Amino acid sequence: MAFVIPALLPLVVFWIYPILRSLYLSFTDWDYMSSEYSIIGFKNYISLFKDTRFYEALWNTFIFGIGTVIPTIAGGVVLALLLQKAFKGDGIFKFILFSPWITPTVAISIVWTWIYEPDVGIANAVLKFLHLPALQWINSSKTSMLAVIIVTIWKSLGYAMIFYITALEKVPKELYEANALDGANSWQRFRDVTFPSISPTTFFLVIITMVNSLQAYDQIQILTQGGPSGSTRTLLYMYYQLGFEEYNMGQATAVAIVLIIITVILSLLQFVASKKWVHY
Repeated sequence: MAFVIPALLPLVVFWIYPILRSLYLSFTDWDYMSSEYSIIGFKNYISLFKDTRFYEALWNTFIFGIGTVIPTIAGGVVLALLLQKAFKGDGIFKFILFSPWITPTVAISIVWTWIYEPDVGIANAVLKFLHLPALQWINSSKTSMLAVIIVTIWKSLGYAMIFYITALEKVPKELYEANALDGANSWQRFRDVTFPSISPTTFFLVIITMVNSLQAYDQIQILTQGGPSGSTRTLLYMYYQLGFEEYNMGQATAVAIVLIIITVILSLLQFVASKKWVHY
């Protein structure tokens, strides 16, 4: 217990207690400003499940999660495979690709607002060079979610790449040699040797990337503020709007509890499914 308590205290103070406190507040009508509030039972949850904004935010969260997790994992694998062999200047390439991850999301998002500028931004300049029509990016509800997803993937790719490079270095060479003796081609070598060997890293990155996507806030706040017309409003951003713009902290914490439940369920499902495809 002497060794466990120092680690347990911050966990209780900064994680377990806030969750329990939020659960309690979700049954109140606290307006965030006054010191008085009343217990109203499940009214916040009933009102939340009747609110069309909740279902729109839930769908946006799903689209954002799928749109960021899968490309980040796939892109990380591709970059790692391209950079796993040492060559002159490979360290510079790795640093450049990893640098967005260590750069504050707010700073990155501000730069991308300039990139997405419809008239003079680099994004539309590239489209024009490719003879493609210009887009409104963050100014249109049709493209705003795509714009936020691109920024998030761009920031996360280097993080996934670093983990995969380390995982690839640990794959036993004997497995590749045995696979080559069987006459396997490049795709079969990746399918039968590489992917199973790096599956623990893939599992870890899926969990981390999923949680990060559910907790995404900075890039949405800087780029779109949940708009246009709520097209990029996720559950976490809906929590922010309800609590700190509409001063309905009771319903805001109800959204937070729902988000926690979704995170736990998705994590448990992935842990169960991992028994069939993760090889340690």
